[in-house]
Amino acid sequence: MSDRISVVIADDQRMVRAGLRMVVETEPDMRVVGEASDGVEAVALARRTRPDVVLMDIAMPRKDGLSATRELLATPGAPRVIMLTTFDTDENLYNALRAGASGFLLKVSSPEHLITGIRVVAAGEALLDPAVTTRVIAAFAGSPGPPANDELASLTPRETEVLRLLARGLSNAEIAATLVLGDATVKTHVARILMKLNLRDRVQAVVYAYESGLVRAGGPPSGN
Repeated sequence: MSDRISVVIADDQRMVRAGLRMVVETEPDMRVVGEASDGVEAVALARRTRPDVVLMDIAMPRKDGLSATRELLATPGAPRVIMLTTFDTDENLYNALRAGASGFLLKVSSPEHLITGIRVVAAGEALLDPAVTTRVIAAFAGSPGPPANDELASLTPRETEVLRLLARGLSNAEIAATLVLGDATVKTHVARILMKLNLRDRVQAVVYAYESGLVRAGGPPSGN
């Protein structure tokens, strides 16, 4: 079936790869198109097979998962990446977001959570709790630099307002209620923001908002 979600599994432990493959291939709408045992193999395999999603271990030999993700996502048409780790630390999560990952899962996550996560990320959404995302970015962004004026200037005042609220962890429905807009209108604004700023998803928009200085940790959004 050509419409199945194609998945690459990258992990240096053979048993982990076998377990992940077994979980993924029990789903009729998914297929594993290859396995890699390190970051170098993962990048080459993903470029060759062009999967929808890569399950990427953080700690791997030759090239770690973060470096592999950055390299892979620097090319056009790159897959979405779910970062896998044994340790649930803010630093791991932040580094995964900075590398461009669309999701973050513990290796001890349930099979149901993994499958749901693959579907969510393949559909273009982000596999992260907004509250956790904003907490982590606020903690690690430090003192943000000056706003990227050229890029931010491309946003309309309403789009800028939506980005500020998105960066505070609000869902589309909460943004709609705050700004007295329809859900469809907010979705359109978010889509335009991602397009104008050349961002993959709303998680990357949150990272951008903090690191550009549009939103500052522990205070009101800049420019208010």
